[in-house]
Amino acid sequence: MFVKKVELDVDARSENDFPKPLKSEVAFLGRSNVGKSSLLNAIFGRKIARTSSTPGKTRSLIFFKINDEHHLVDFPGYGYAKISKSERERWAKLIESYFAIPRPRKASFLLIDARIPIQKSDLQAYEWLLSLQERVVIVPTKIDKLNRNEFTKKIKEIKETFARAEDILPVSSVTRKGIKELDSKLRYYIER
Repeated sequence: MFVKKVELDVDARSENDFPKPLKSEVAFLGRSNVGKSSLLNAIFGRKIARTSSTPGKTRSLIFFKINDEHHLVDFPGYGYAKISKSERERWAKLIESYFAIPRPRKASFLLIDARIPIQKSDLQAYEWLLSLQERVVIVPTKIDKLNRNEFTKKIKEIKETFARAEDILPVSSVTRKGIKELDSKLRYYIER
């Protein structure tokens, strides 16, 4: 696996908390309850990202240092209703400031839940990232919950909907299907 060493570098609650850039970084974004923390733990090979049965636990930008040279940035989940308007506005400001500052970002990995219909919030996040000229990799999660027919149909729909994405990498944190491919793509972007 590409990630040989990982540590939590900075838990950033404001732009002032952002760490000094390393060689490169990638962003991981997705709706609340998409399985982002579980997927990160599968990539890292250990439990370092906070997982919870309650959506919306990540409330800051978490910079993980990978192999002492790169950052993987874990974003708060969007689309979670049980937070205050002021907290939602704080998150939006934090996220916008991250993308407004020049950093050595190589790609944004947008996670979507393969079990449910494509959400308006996922489409909005995708279009917004494209408008920033980000390289977007779509990562359909929880594919272990789909049978073969459902999987084939869903991937076809995702490819049509997210046609301008750099790549589509379906994964399951439970069965580890697709983790190797995601790991390879992570290496590809971080080292380019």
